[in-house]
Amino acid sequence: MSARDRMTDALYGLGWGTVKKLPEPVAVRLGRSIADLAWKRRGKGVQRLESNYARVVPDASPERLAELSRAGMRSYLRYWMESFRLPAWSEERIKGGFDPKGLHHLTDGLAAGRGVILALPHMANWDLAGAWVTTRLETPFTTVAERLKPETLYDRFVAYREGLGMEVLPHSGGTAFGTLARRLRDGGLVCLVAERDLSSSGVEVRFFGEATRMPAGPALLAQQTGALLLPVTLWYDDSPVMQGRVHPPIEVPESGTRAEKTSVMAQALADAFATGIADHPEDWHMLQRLWLKDLDPARNPDRTPPAAEKGTS
Repeated sequence: MSARDRMTDALYGLGWGTVKKLPEPVAVRLGRSIADLAWKRRGKGVQRLESNYARVVPDASPERLAELSRAGMRSYLRYWMESFRLPAWSEERIKGGFDPKGLHHLTDGLAAGRGVILALPHMANWDLAGAWVTTRLETPFTTVAERLKPETLYDRFVAYREGLGMEVLPHSGGTAFGTLARRLRDGGLVCLVAERDLSSSGVEVRFFGEATRMPAGPALLAQQTGALLLPVTLWYDDSPVMQGRVHPPIEVPESGTRAEKTSVMAQALADAFATGIADHPEDWHMLQRLWLKDLDPARNPDRTPPAAEKGTS
């Protein structure tokens, strides 16, 4: 393991070991202070966040974009402070920490014995939403996690999420899809963060007026298993309680090839995500390149090649 990897692992370990012991008001202030410091330094992540917000709010002035990126960093650090503290939260604190609208879409699907797929973008705190499902609804679920480096950091995340009641599968390795399909056919619940394609083989969609790729997995799982596909968006307000919405189900088209059906469903998912993100852009934590014009220089000849931006994705 490199010195940088050891440092990264140690810092996350410090966060989980120390921040969870802090009183909540202290953790809130600490998160906000770190967010403001990072925002003032205007590193590549903050610049990328601001660039992404420019797509979401195309008529925003530079001053408005700066306000959004500052609020976005505060939201992002709120996610981290809450996540570090979640293992120490009581069941009652978790049950009272999330207030989703449209919950009947999920509970009706589960009550019918039908598998359900919840697909989310990187908004607010998806780990808290998951902990709420396992605690308040007493419903276990399966998810997929990106393999992080160093491996010890990935192991920390897996142990953390398993401690919250989730079954965690690695994104790489090729076995996750089959396991997810089995869980759904058994009437289980699957939760996937699904607006960023990690495979480079996702489905092309229009997202805030520009092309990007999103994972095909949610749509393919719904087609193959008959599971209900539900978009979910999350956001914070001024209270300690996270807000959310379970959107109406995305139906499998009655006609077309599998690829055509997948394309239609992926676009519907992107549209649902866009609705939630447009309403609460500051709670969308996308500090990486997402749109194809940013990922592929051939689509944007005036842009600096991605190799010159190492470390931003």
